[in-house]
Amino acid sequence: MKGPADGDDLSIGVPLLADKGEDESTHQHQLSRHNSVPGSTSFFKTCFNGVNALSGGWLSLILLFLIAGCTYYTSILIKRCMDLDTNIRSYPDIGERAFGSTGRMFVAVTMNMELYLVATGFVILEGDNLQNLFPAFGGDFVTGKQAFVLIIGLIVLPTVWLDNMAILSYISATGVVASFLLIASVLWSAVFDGIGFQEQGTMFQSRGIPTAISLYAFCYCAHPVFPTLYTSMRNQKQFSKVLLVCFLVCTTSYASMAVLGYLMFGSKVQSQVTLNLPTNLVSSKVAIYTTLVNPLAKYALMSRPIVKSLERRFLVGRSRRWSILIRTALVASTIFVALAVPFFGYLMSLVGAFLSVTASIIVPCLCYMKISGIYVRIGSELIVLCGIVVVGGVVLVVGTYTALLEILNQLIPS
Repeated sequence: MKGPADGDDLSIGVPLLADKGEDESTHQHQLSRHNSVPGSTSFFKTCFNGVNALSGGWLSLILLFLIAGCTYYTSILIKRCMDLDTNIRSYPDIGERAFGSTGRMFVAVTMNMELYLVATGFVILEGDNLQNLFPAFGGDFVTGKQAFVLIIGLIVLPTVWLDNMAILSYISATGVVASFLLIASVLWSAVFDGIGFQEQGTMFQSRGIPTAISLYAFCYCAHPVFPTLYTSMRNQKQFSKVLLVCFLVCTTSYASMAVLGYLMFGSKVQSQVTLNLPTNLVSSKVAIYTTLVNPLAKYALMSRPIVKSLERRFLVGRSRRWSILIRTALVASTIFVALAVPFFGYLMSLVGAFLSVTASIIVPCLCYMKISGIYVRIGSELIVLCGIVVVGGVVLVVGTYTALLEILNQLIPS
């Protein structure tokens, strides 16, 4: 096993795996309650961070509830894995405890790719909405959306420089409040500003099912962040309650926006419902500006695991100045990708199908089966876990194929 000092570690947070001189067998078989030094973040601050990490999606209902239930269950599995081994402090630690160094590398790469593209999606989201507000902005060499993407990069950069999870919780709180303000402003525009609920839409479109499921999986893609939140808590026994609060709050907000979007715009609803709103209404402007707050509040939290991984790999014994440089380079790279692939819905569909399903559904089930030893005896829980893995695998293959086709059609129009 790799110790904290190993330079090629790709994990999140500060790993508590054994040092090189420590007895590895003791590591592998120490299955006790999590007794490491607790963090300093309170229950409510951790809730804000968790809700903020999860928030970010809107569409229909039945599949949304199924995905919500499945991902809530897998988040509980992550907590169980951490409770079974006191040395687990990060998501890659879980992969290593289950499948050795190969498992650690796979989980770390999958997790960091997912969080990186989620952060990139936030930047695209900001650019789309700002361009909708100010369509005339831009010049001959830089379009309005490109200029807005660059500006957003400069705005989120200081938040990425922060290290304190308690401080990040206050930024997360603005994102949680903004989510409910968004719902209220969209409802206001429908009831009082004349948009109404006349649209019927299409009840079922089989062609859109893979994309829809992928987007729903993206909505619940915060599992790689959960170990960081867990270890940051002052009272880790309350983490199950934190997860319940986070999933209930987020699913309620998603479902509310799904109903509003369907009744207001039917099948014409766009990947971001704010793009359907007329920009001349005050309520529409409030909704769009509120949408702008969410990605700003989420970006630092979702990119934090990547930052800690890069710093542990490249900053052994180096100064804070190098840390700032690495974080700045990370933000700059997401800006570049956002400019190169400016399709929010399709990119998030790809992230949901290929990465979120893997990191938030399949990996927790496989790791828990291995760490707990449940795989050696056939029972109802093992059957459920295997069923989730099989369905997740189907969604991964079909959803990824569909998302890649959609992105290619946008990049190479026929």
